[in-house]
Amino acid sequence: MRLVLAFVFLVLSAGVASAADKENTLYIDLKDNCRVVIEMRPDLAPKHVAQIKKLAREGKYDGVVFHRVIDGFMAQTGDPTGTGTGGMGDTLPAEFSKEPHVRGVVSMARTQDPNSARSQFFIVFKDSNFLDGQYTVWGKVTSGMDCVDKIKKGAPGSGAVSPPPDKMIRVRVAADVKE
Repeated sequence: MRLVLAFVFLVLSAGVASAADKENTLYIDLKDNCRVVIEMRPDLAPKHVAQIKKLAREGKYDGVVFHRVIDGFMAQTGDPTGTGTGGMGDTLPAEFSKEPHVRGVVSMARTQDPNSARSQFFIVFKDSNFLDGQYTVWGKVTSGMDCVDKIKKGAPGSGAVSPPPDKMIRVRVAADVKE
């Protein structure tokens, strides 16, 4: 019993979000009453998680489109202009980790400058290990990956989504949702 309690304490003190950790759980509501649940990882990327939560709490992600969706690779969102060139919030320093880019991982988009992430992020459809150590992983989809799979795909190659693109209807930190 002591060993189990010691393990639970170690996991919680390491900052790993658990299923019951609503402060580090993000809800993204999509069309057709589809909800994506993301376990945020402040243990991997504390500055990125803090910015995502701040923007979500301010309602900044509500209505933002998935502007780049590459079939079999990833769905990218978080640009209020819908062009892929905009962003919100402060520019963040890279918080790269050894966390692999496996199906459902959520990572920050950036320019060629590793320290240029702001608000854009992407969810990978399948394992994409070539991204490991080059992009900041801040979460993983724990529920609703079937919803992510249904996001409207973009043009082959560029991933540019023709109008009308799918969008994030509402984005909330689970701790703020009264259900």
